[in-house]
Amino acid sequence: MIRYSRQQIDDDDIAAVTAVLRGDWLTTGPAVTAFEEDLCAATGAAHAVAFANGTAALHGAAAAGGLGPGDVVATSPLSFVASANCARYVGATPTFVDIDPATLNLDPTRVPAGLDGLVAVHYAGLPVDLTALPDRPRVIIEDAAHAIGSLTPDGPVGNCAHSDLCCFSFHPVKPMTTAEGGAVTTNSAELAERLRRFRSHGMVPDPSRGGWYYEVVDTGYNYRLTDIQAALGSSQLRKLEGFTAARIAAADRYRELLADADLQLPPEIPAGYRSAYHLFPVRVRDRRRTYDGLQAAGVGVQVHYVPIHHHPVMAPYGPFDLPETDAAYEGLLSLPLYPDLTAADQDRVIAVLRSLL
Repeated sequence: MIRYSRQQIDDDDIAAVTAVLRGDWLTTGPAVTAFEEDLCAATGAAHAVAFANGTAALHGAAAAGGLGPGDVVATSPLSFVASANCARYVGATPTFVDIDPATLNLDPTRVPAGLDGLVAVHYAGLPVDLTALPDRPRVIIEDAAHAIGSLTPDGPVGNCAHSDLCCFSFHPVKPMTTAEGGAVTTNSAELAERLRRFRSHGMVPDPSRGGWYYEVVDTGYNYRLTDIQAALGSSQLRKLEGFTAARIAAADRYRELLADADLQLPPEIPAGYRSAYHLFPVRVRDRRRTYDGLQAAGVGVQVHYVPIHHHPVMAPYGPFDLPETDAAYEGLLSLPLYPDLTAADQDRVIAVLRSLL
C-alpha cells in the first residue's frame, strides 16, 4: 500500500530520542526548551510554546488570545474540525468564511468587519494572504498545521507578521513530526506567558514563598509536550528544508505528468510564496469511484476534508451557505505525497489514476 502520507525517521532521529531516554528528563524539560528555541530560529518568531498536539495548540491560542463567550470566531470550512472547535472550547461561537476556489483557502476579502477572532487555515501548505483582509479581527490565529516550512513575502509562516499567534501540528503525516505534538508561536511576551500557564494547569511558581510553592491563577490543562517528543522535533527541524524541497519536487512532478489528465490540479503557488505541500489535492469528477479504485489498487489516497459545517456538531450554529466549499468537496482527492515517495511509486499512482479517469 502506498500511503497518502507518512513520517520519515532516520538514525539521527532515533539517536536524539535515545539520548533523552538515557538522561534524567522524560517529561517537559530541557529538550522542550531547546525545541522551542529551534522553532523560534526556524520561524523568526520571538516566542514558541510547545503543546501536546495541534488541537491543544489551537485551544491554547484561543484562550491566550482572550476569546470567550459572546465572541464570534470565523475559520475556513475546508479544514479539520479542530479549526472551529477551538472557538467552542472557550465558549465562543464558530462561523465560517467560504473559500476562494483559486487557493482553496478561506477568501480573506469575505471576512466580515467587526469579527472577534479569525482562525486562518493555510490549506495544504499554501499560506493565506492575510494582507488582503479588509478589516482586521481583534485576534488573528494562523492555523499552520499544514504549513511548517511554508513562506510568504514577509518570511516564514510562524513569524506572525500579520497575526497574533500561529499554531502548528507535528502529527506524523505533517511536514515534520514529534509523533504527536504542536506549538504556538507569537511575538508577544504576554501571550507567550499565558500559553505556558494554559498548557500546565494555570500554575505559577512563587519561589519566594518556598521552592515547592505555586498558585493556580487560571483555568489550565495538562497539554505539555515530553522531552522525548521534543528531541525528535529538534532533529526533524534540522531536516525540514530537505523535507520541503522533496515535497515540492514531487508536487512539481505530479503537475508535469498530470497536466493533460482529466482532473483539476491544486492551486498554483503565487510569486513570493512557498507551499510546504502537506497535501497534493486534485479535483476529479467521479470522486467515489476514483477513490475506491485507487484504494483497491493499493494507492492510499484520502479526502481532505469533510467540510466542518457538514458535521452534526455544527448544526446549532448554522445554517451556512458556503457554495464554493461544497463544490470543491465534491471532487477533492489527496494523492500520496511525502519526502521519500519514489518516482516509481509516483508513476504507479499516476498510472492507476489515469486508468480510472
